[in-house]
Amino acid sequence: MSVLGRIHSLESFGTVDGPGIRFVVFLQGCPLRCRFCHNPDTWDVNKGTEYTSEQLYEEIIKYKSYMDFSGGGVTFTGGEPLLQAEFILEICSRLKAQGISIAIDTSGFIWNEAVQEVLEYTDLVLLDIKNYDPVVYKEVTGVPLDPTLKLLDYLREKNKNTWIRYVLVPGLTDNLDNVKLLSEHLDGYPNVSRIELLPFHKMGEYKWKELGLTYSLSETKEPEKALIKEVKSIFESNGKNVSCSI
Repeated sequence: MSVLGRIHSLESFGTVDGPGIRFVVFLQGCPLRCRFCHNPDTWDVNKGTEYTSEQLYEEIIKYKSYMDFSGGGVTFTGGEPLLQAEFILEICSRLKAQGISIAIDTSGFIWNEAVQEVLEYTDLVLLDIKNYDPVVYKEVTGVPLDPTLKLLDYLREKNKNTWIRYVLVPGLTDNLDNVKLLSEHLDGYPNVSRIELLPFHKMGEYKWKELGLTYSLSETKEPEKALIKEVKSIFESNGKNVSCSI
């Protein structure tokens, strides 16, 4: 019996969730409650639109020529896509049979047999590390850091191409000592080919208000360019490839 998935939204020409032009699947549901989340409408596992794997595959395959031409593929994000690993798994084998590259954007919090199987089909993992200090991480996300670091170890063991994503939030994730510790930790992971430094923004604040949620970062300003450059330079130590949208 086919597994039904819950989809928040689909983006057919994504350019910021992996290389090339990508078909981006925003899956519904997330166990984290990140204070800077710009998609809190993806949290509830019971919302979204139901799809069969066949229906989603038929949507994706329409754009295969654009993916092939640009060196792109499909990115599963969310929410936390690996909450629905069984659903993703049903699609992955068909996508790979068509030569379509698969990326997973994950917090690394979920681990089970289905997740392990999905990773076998995955070409690129976009791993969100919200902070390297476990106390700050718990404050930022509501969950512990340890599962994320364990997944990072697993990805190194499997030599799985990994991009690290780090959101820079003034007063929350901008402690330079913590950034240095994370940078030094990542020195031990040759499979990490890029660090994406993502400056904090408040474009999703209105969603919190619409959902009746308290947005604790209303008074937080976007990081200044000097801070962004300083954090970028820390991550660039030992020749790391760092991208940043400034």
